[in-house]
Amino acid sequence: MNFEPTEEQQQIAQTIRDFGKKAILPHVMEWDESQEFPVSLFKELGKLGLMGVLVPEQYGGSGLGYLEYVTVVSEIARFCGAIGLSVAAHNSLCTGHILQFGNEEQKQRWLPKLATAEWIGAWGLTEPNTGSDAMNMKCVAKKDGDDWIIDGTKCWITHGKSCDIAVVIARTGDVRDSHGMTAFVVEKGTPGFSGGKKENKLGMRASETAEMIFNNCRVPAANVLGQVGDGFIQSMKVLDGGRISIAALSLGIAKGARDAAIKYSKERHQFDQPISSFQGVSFKLADMATEIEAAELLTLQAADMKNRKVKMTQQAAMAKYYASEVAVRVANDAVQIFGGYGYTKDFPVEKFYRDAKLCTIGEGTSEIQKIVIAREALR
Repeated sequence: MNFEPTEEQQQIAQTIRDFGKKAILPHVMEWDESQEFPVSLFKELGKLGLMGVLVPEQYGGSGLGYLEYVTVVSEIARFCGAIGLSVAAHNSLCTGHILQFGNEEQKQRWLPKLATAEWIGAWGLTEPNTGSDAMNMKCVAKKDGDDWIIDGTKCWITHGKSCDIAVVIARTGDVRDSHGMTAFVVEKGTPGFSGGKKENKLGMRASETAEMIFNNCRVPAANVLGQVGDGFIQSMKVLDGGRISIAALSLGIAKGARDAAIKYSKERHQFDQPISSFQGVSFKLADMATEIEAAELLTLQAADMKNRKVKMTQQAAMAKYYASEVAVRVANDAVQIFGGYGYTKDFPVEKFYRDAKLCTIGEGTSEIQKIVIAREALR
């Protein structure tokens, strides 16, 4: 299987590199220190077609596939993991859910605004007491005439306060019934829908993570995605694509940390020679190169399978699991190569180090990925 970048992928990568040097890199630490979610930047990314990568052109998107999408997320993450995370969450979760399960009227209504970043999207599954245990959710929706009333809280939601639109999964049936949850689209300004606490995080600080609160929030039946009771099943399919997103995000962070480590190892001299000539350093660089290559191949394989619409639950979990753990190892070794300087905010690797850890937790922990991989292997 040939995963050599196509001319289109190379053009996308170059566009992002040119844009990133001007619009992202100069502000990375400023946004990180202040935890600013730079909404205006995402509007610019929208103009470049990077906020609706997978959305067909008829709905205002770029109409690209998952291989191009991996290029987009990974190249952005080489500059800043937090910006890459927000691009990934907007594209694959909120927008992706509507694209995959919305009817034609819903797609026409919401996708053009999402694809251009006129609206920023959020996706709500996780709750305070139900992280991996999503079937035990407490956020409920009850039918009231032609409407649904949603009550409850979602947490750890990317863009939970700043979103213009959210896809939220609420319980409409019995606890632990996989057909007892339903997906609703809720627009900003809907009475009873508000943002809550914003998390103060270790890394990914320019990507907003916050609560979404629903208090007697009335949503019309026209805002139900798919069939009532299909929300959990839909979410698991959305997460398959989302795991490719996190794998691509991990890949970009790992490449960013590796690039910085290689550059520094050539410039830093000790004992009258560059530290890259020392076996202890060069072996770390060799491990980085090998593991990044393996992570990239797993990620591209999952993306290719997603493009071909074949079952890729196991491959997506493998890619997400392996790439995220690689990102942590590579960032850790990059800090070590920088030595004391790597522990300061004057150099980029300490941020890659902080950002990388989220990749082993978000959209299913490494432990959950192992459960998925094992379950598929034992079928």
